[in-house]
Amino acid sequence: MRIPENQTYTRVAIALHWVIALLIALNFVAVWVADGMPKAEKMQIMANHKAFGITILILSVLRILWRIAHRPPPLPASLAPWEAVLARSVHSLFYFLMIGMPLTGWAMVSTGGKPVSVFGLFDMPALPVGADKATGGTFHEVHEIFGTAFLVLIGLHVLGALKHQFLDHDGTLARMIPLLRQRRGL
Repeated sequence: MRIPENQTYTRVAIALHWVIALLIALNFVAVWVADGMPKAEKMQIMANHKAFGITILILSVLRILWRIAHRPPPLPASLAPWEAVLARSVHSLFYFLMIGMPLTGWAMVSTGGKPVSVFGLFDMPALPVGADKATGGTFHEVHEIFGTAFLVLIGLHVLGALKHQFLDHDGTLARMIPLLRQRRGL
């Protein structure tokens, strides 16, 4: 069974998907590793966390622009209506969080009036938000809620991909992993 070309994602979409996914994973690992570390080490890890967050924001905007300019393949016709609704909902929430999570983190840092250094290459200036502790606390809380939502969505996304690969055997996962197409001769 060969997957028609109009049923697969473009190479750019695939690259953006996997680079952003890797950066998101690294950012979660960074937060978990930094917890409980001595202050100097924690500050360095969190500086990288912030830089990755800005990078995710920039790449996510590019991904959205790419998606607007290059229509993604349609969902497989084999999906049940509830699966199609769930797939669209999860993807929409991912896009919301890929923008919202870095913005809330950037806003949280901005309450201190400090720019975010992106690996020393350039600085993102502080956003025009309140400089009070309550505003910073609100952004921090929203950032953490978004983080929890992200983890739930990642779990749903991975479970859905595994279902399609190992239960449905419908080639859905090969649309985003070219190596699977090559192995299966799709």
